[in-house]
Amino acid sequence: MAKIDKRIRLEPWQDPHSVPYVEVKDLSKSYEGVVAVNSQSLEIYKGELFSLLGPSGCGKSTLLRMLAGFEEPSEGHIYIDGVDITHMPPYERPVNMMFQAYALFPHMTVEQNVAFGLKQEGVPKDEIRDRVSSMLHMVRLNQYASRKPHQLSGGQRQRVALARCLVKKPKLVLLDEPLGALDRQLRIQTQFELVNIQEELGVTFIMVTHDQEEAMTMSTRIGVMEEGRLRQIGTPTEIYEYPNSRYVADFVGDMNMFEGIVTEIEADHVCIHSEEVGCDIDVSHVSDVPPGATVAVAIRPEKIMLSTEKKREKRNTAKGVVNEIAYLGDMSIYHVLLETGKAVRVALSNQVRLSERPVNWDDEVYLSWHSDSGIILTG
Repeated sequence: MAKIDKRIRLEPWQDPHSVPYVEVKDLSKSYEGVVAVNSQSLEIYKGELFSLLGPSGCGKSTLLRMLAGFEEPSEGHIYIDGVDITHMPPYERPVNMMFQAYALFPHMTVEQNVAFGLKQEGVPKDEIRDRVSSMLHMVRLNQYASRKPHQLSGGQRQRVALARCLVKKPKLVLLDEPLGALDRQLRIQTQFELVNIQEELGVTFIMVTHDQEEAMTMSTRIGVMEEGRLRQIGTPTEIYEYPNSRYVADFVGDMNMFEGIVTEIEADHVCIHSEEVGCDIDVSHVSDVPPGATVAVAIRPEKIMLSTEKKREKRNTAKGVVNEIAYLGDMSIYHVLLETGKAVRVALSNQVRLSERPVNWDDEVYLSWHSDSGIILTG
């Protein structure tokens, strides 16, 4: 009888024997004494689509520009495939960057725009023709080869800019808010196209974005930035389900925060008494906190259940009144005001029509959640 291999396949960032493809070591950048990137280190592996996510001014674009060679680091080093490129000029780096504005030449055709970089490098004409044709076929623009940029849609111009980046066969592609100029429907469609192209070619992508949905949809891993520092690095699931700080929990998605004091620590759960909620909260996600510590329990709105029937459980339950309802089509957001005065957001899928909804404004309701829905945050 054949043995079943039960070994878990490790991702490169989980495997201690994997070698990073892009390595940033103690990288800093200051402008006239103002720190934009503060001594950050980062390892990215071959074939990843890694996103730098954060608000405006957090340092993500500065970090991307240092990778591209457009900014000189104040301190630290950058390695690509084991080669130190920290002080290498942009045109010598195995890197190509796609800007938000795409920067296409308006007087050139699609084919000429894609071929431009290869001509500058003196690549033979036959090779240019073959590589451009292959790349246009990959981004599904071969039938638009003779058109000018103004004759294309926003999504088509975005794919021309991507083809121009990829045709040079860079080791690393940098994307600066690549979908910011597109409308929502086109942006969603293009997200999947970009991921499919990236997976097909196996090229390493690093993307800067402030769009959480974009980062969650496209990325193998995400680095959440704040004030020049990487606050958490992880997969989309890790970032969303297990934020390591209040900042990350607040920034990525919606979150309810309940302040409380640790009253009980057992092997499989922690109990927090919260005056804000008016009950004890059980959390099965065990955290290294001492009894008596003041902590926050973070719970996503979609993990809270809402009912008009009173719950028998004493823990992880709260009573309140529906103060507001926001109808979003596929779901509704209920703003519930607890008896303590604490406001709580609850997200429920709209499985029935609006007129058939069992809970309405000013209804008295009961909230409840499972013990594995909460995360304890101390910082």
